[in-house]
Amino acid sequence: MADCIICGTSTDGGPICEVHQEDVAFEFDGDHPSQLTPGRFYRGTVDGYADFGVFINVGTVTGLLHRSKLDRRLESLEWTAGDDVFVQVNNVRDNGDIDLGWSIRQDEREFRGVLVDAPDGDYLADQADEDDGAASTEDDERAAGGSAGPGGAGEPSPSTADAGSSAGTRSSGSSAEPSESGPSAESQRTDTPEAESSAGSSSDDAAPRQPDLDSGSGRPGADEESSGAPFRGEATDESGSGRGEPSPTADLDRVAVEALSDRVGDVVRLEGEVAAARQTSGPTVFELRDETGVVDCAAFVEAGVRAYPDVEVDDVVRLDGEVRLRRDEIQVETESLVELAGDAEAAVRDRMDEALDARARPDDAVPLGDDEALAAIAEEVTDAAATIRRAVLESRPVVVRHDATTDGYAAGAAIERAVLPLVEAEHAAADAVYHYFDRRPLEDGVYDMNDATKDVTRMLGDRERHDEHATVADEVDALLTADERTATTVAADVAAAVNGDVREDLLHLPAVSYWNDVPEPYAELAREAGIEAETARELRQAVALEAFYQSYEDKRELIVDLLFDARTGLAAQVADQFRTKLSAELDTATANLEERTVDDGTVAVLDTHAYTHEYDFPPTRLLLDELHRRLDADVLIGVGTDDLQLRTDGEFDLESLVAALQLEAADAGVTDPGAREPTVEFLAGEREAVLDAAVDAVAERALAPSA
Repeated sequence: MADCIICGTSTDGGPICEVHQEDVAFEFDGDHPSQLTPGRFYRGTVDGYADFGVFINVGTVTGLLHRSKLDRRLESLEWTAGDDVFVQVNNVRDNGDIDLGWSIRQDEREFRGVLVDAPDGDYLADQADEDDGAASTEDDERAAGGSAGPGGAGEPSPSTADAGSSAGTRSSGSSAEPSESGPSAESQRTDTPEAESSAGSSSDDAAPRQPDLDSGSGRPGADEESSGAPFRGEATDESGSGRGEPSPTADLDRVAVEALSDRVGDVVRLEGEVAAARQTSGPTVFELRDETGVVDCAAFVEAGVRAYPDVEVDDVVRLDGEVRLRRDEIQVETESLVELAGDAEAAVRDRMDEALDARARPDDAVPLGDDEALAAIAEEVTDAAATIRRAVLESRPVVVRHDATTDGYAAGAAIERAVLPLVEAEHAAADAVYHYFDRRPLEDGVYDMNDATKDVTRMLGDRERHDEHATVADEVDALLTADERTATTVAADVAAAVNGDVREDLLHLPAVSYWNDVPEPYAELAREAGIEAETARELRQAVALEAFYQSYEDKRELIVDLLFDARTGLAAQVADQFRTKLSAELDTATANLEERTVDDGTVAVLDTHAYTHEYDFPPTRLLLDELHRRLDADVLIGVGTDDLQLRTDGEFDLESLVAALQLEAADAGVTDPGAREPTVEFLAGEREAVLDAAVDAVAERALAPSA
């Protein structure tokens, strides 16, 4: 019997239980597809592409990752032949064909351990490394003059022991491997019994290895692993909590995370905030963030045991350790970790806040077009851009909620276009652009309890999956709007301030968002981008059609194809479907309009429940917009089963209308749902009473001569 490396439950001899099979990655050591285990995630290499997917070598066998299993388009994959990837084995067919599935985890660090799947059973990947290391150590000892003692154990000669002792001292400028006796040169002095014991134990492993973030291979010291003691060094108490008093002997200069690539092999000091902490089957991995970046720091007590258990996410700490280069990524081997408090904590937080503010604050926003309305809110645009940029720097997900209309999708796509490159630059994980940025359309244009519930559910799920602890702010940090301008017009300026590199990609978006009377500055910008009026119209119509179907989905790749990468061919085809469907609905609606004359004005009424296809394209909102543009009526009312929508060119006070309807139809339960267009809701049984009262009340307010 054995124990699971993750939960500790008994297994049937392997290192992982059935429950946690998908939490670890496997390296395949067999030679036949039948030896693979469906459901497991395996390390593989890209063999080549086909029209229908990607061939992946898993050990000595090859499987197919079909394009239908990808979470993105096949054409958007950036893999090349020979790249290391992780895939899930879904099925092994009788003929030996292997069906592979997508893995959002494409880095070994994202798994909770690495195992070898061998025909004779599973074992930890680091066991093979240890066996190889032990054999290598024995050979080195023999070469150095050691003799084999009883039981075949190598006894080092005095020269070997001396060499091991001298190797135990490391300067900060040396690239030598750390000794087994402790984390720093100061702590390796042998003038105390504890130090002598530690130094003596270093002969058990003459070639210490770099800690593995996933497997626990390469332990800082055999004595520390066997005893379960934490790293000895500055400010570490016996419990390994990292809350002890600082040692006056540790005299290191603080180094910024961005400078670590120039300090490989050096022992450095970092100060910052713990962004995340995860336990692997080997060391504990802390993601430490300072004012310049984020770095992984591996701390080892013993395999699978949490190091510094009192240190939690968002704590401010001081960490000493050696900078290592592991698979072309910087990591720090933690030697001591101290949680800061009081003035020391405040100093670090202030330094990080000031630096983040400076990095996040863009240059003064310059409107895309010559538009006084946007120039008037340039400062607010800069503030909004700084808020978004800071969220990216702080590894906080950016969630964009927008209307499920052309204007909403184009506005959200503008922000998305600006933020994704920043996320990619800040995070190495392949799925970072999906985790740290999310567009979530509002199906009915109103943020209601359904949407709030979805957001809370998503946040709770992210907390479980990604250890996310950021909560929604309880106040608005940046608010901006511009009169008579679409959301896209404002969002495009914000996006340009967030990321100036995408400015040229955004020029045509404002023109796409206007259904009529495009402001000349934005029509000119579109022409500069190569988008003529007809093309802009096709883009507008195509996005409107796609926004309707699966309106709760962001359709990221499709929107990119329409608005940025393929602006004419696909858009023209989809726009043709838009016109066909809208024309048929307009014919039906126009034939069934009821016109009422009130106070020398015309009020057109459409029964949207009886004379529209409520669950097909076009949606009622879009249909009423188009009818209002085509009709000569002063006011258009669309009345459904339990709601009433208004369209008028004049100024309109919805609040006073609701008050009047509540008075005239007291039993109708009239309310304002807060939609962008004037809308009221009521009880379906009082529909006729509400409609009659609404016609009179609307005429009184919308058709009355202005004072």
